[in-house]
Amino acid sequence: MADSDRAARLASVPAAAKRVHLIGVGGTAMAALAGMLSDRGLTVTGSDNQLYEPTASLLRNSRVKVIAGFAPANLSPPPDLAVVGNVIMRNNPEAVALLDSPIPYLSMPEALWHFFLKDRRVLMVAGTHGKTTSTAMMAHVLHAAGRDPSMLVGGVANDFGSNYRIGVGPDFVIEGDEYDTAYFDKGPKFLHYLPDLVILNNIEYDHADIYPNLDAIRKVFRLLVNLIPSNGRLVAGWDSPVVREIITRPVEPQGVWCEVESFGIEHPDAKWTAREMDFLPDVTRFKVLCEGKEYGVFQSPLAGMFNVKNCLGAIAAAEALGLDRRLVAEALATFRSVKRRMQALGVASGVTVIDDFAHHPTAIRETLRAIKQRYPERRVVAVFEPRSWTTRKKVFQKDYPTAFAAADYVVIAPLFESFRLAADDQLSIEEVIADLRAAGKQAFSIEGADAIVEHVAPDLRPGDVVVIMSNGGFGGIHQKMLDAIGAALRE
Repeated sequence: MADSDRAARLASVPAAAKRVHLIGVGGTAMAALAGMLSDRGLTVTGSDNQLYEPTASLLRNSRVKVIAGFAPANLSPPPDLAVVGNVIMRNNPEAVALLDSPIPYLSMPEALWHFFLKDRRVLMVAGTHGKTTSTAMMAHVLHAAGRDPSMLVGGVANDFGSNYRIGVGPDFVIEGDEYDTAYFDKGPKFLHYLPDLVILNNIEYDHADIYPNLDAIRKVFRLLVNLIPSNGRLVAGWDSPVVREIITRPVEPQGVWCEVESFGIEHPDAKWTAREMDFLPDVTRFKVLCEGKEYGVFQSPLAGMFNVKNCLGAIAAAEALGLDRRLVAEALATFRSVKRRMQALGVASGVTVIDDFAHHPTAIRETLRAIKQRYPERRVVAVFEPRSWTTRKKVFQKDYPTAFAAADYVVIAPLFESFRLAADDQLSIEEVIADLRAAGKQAFSIEGADAIVEHVAPDLRPGDVVVIMSNGGFGGIHQKMLDAIGAALRE
């Protein structure tokens, strides 16, 4: 989309807009925007054909009127402005009616910029993994430091009980998503946010439905870092080869114009690093070094090496913002993470059930490693649903056996909506299972949440840890598993 098109749409928003309608309000970011607009005093409606928790509760609590389904009638009486979510196709009946009307419209990122970002200092977290946790973490740090930040994150931050907040301070912390913006703007969302500071954790291939290869991913992240003003800051995950590449090997005329703060654990040249890491049952402790000199000792209730890296990024960003390191340490020690990120749902008959959003092989690997570090003497049972576009494609076929290396027992569900992919482009679950069995693991492919629970629950014993990984609802498997474990172990 041309910049002039974006500018024209932003200029078309009525100065006295009071009624806003969101088409596709059920998405996490769209629901957050709806709540933010409602909190601002606007009358907000939205439409969608499906709502899931926790989005449904967030919308109810935000006093947003949600209309089931898409129809031209949803635009009557005409709102002052419509916002179109990125899941909406051009042939959606409500989108067709919108384009046939004089109602001005924006994409979700454009609306965010117009109503909330343009007058704030934008602090963005981007990258393939860790965005949601790091965004909520950074907002918690700023809040603990008395900065009263605004926030929008792709999950429910436990410290705020929501996926958004509106503060009076100058900072807006936002999760920068590289997914496309709208059917009329196929560029990534994060290019609309014009950040002043970016924490760029890592870059890998993902979103196979819109990016054909890693080169396409590199291109949009090069555009992102090029947007940061010269007086801004880029906090870069130095353990990621692609992050290092786009920073140290610019493609003219793109490049990095601001100061770079590198952080990492594996790469020796990182400015910020962690040593003497101690992964305990309830806390992770580590010493932070800056340019080889001790900066401080920190701790976090989060498990895993990847969460130490998330903390490092937040520490480096906080230092760039001039925050008191003592307050930063206190904030990290009390950060309660985000729902569906290694979230312990409950214990039934001595079996712990954990919910996690992991779907990329790297995220699966790091989640299971973290679980094994936190519960070193316990059997880890991994249950996985290949649901995202990337996980359903065969591009990571060879990565899954190593991704599950830390698990003792693995169950993989069939591909979600496999009919949407050509047969020769699909991940072969049978091959993954065969590879895992060849490595000496108990591994099974079982269809459906009920059948998985029926298979797994009787085989569990006190002390086991069941890690359920999916970026969807997975048929309500989490509560079904807790209920069945209790029943199975009582018999």
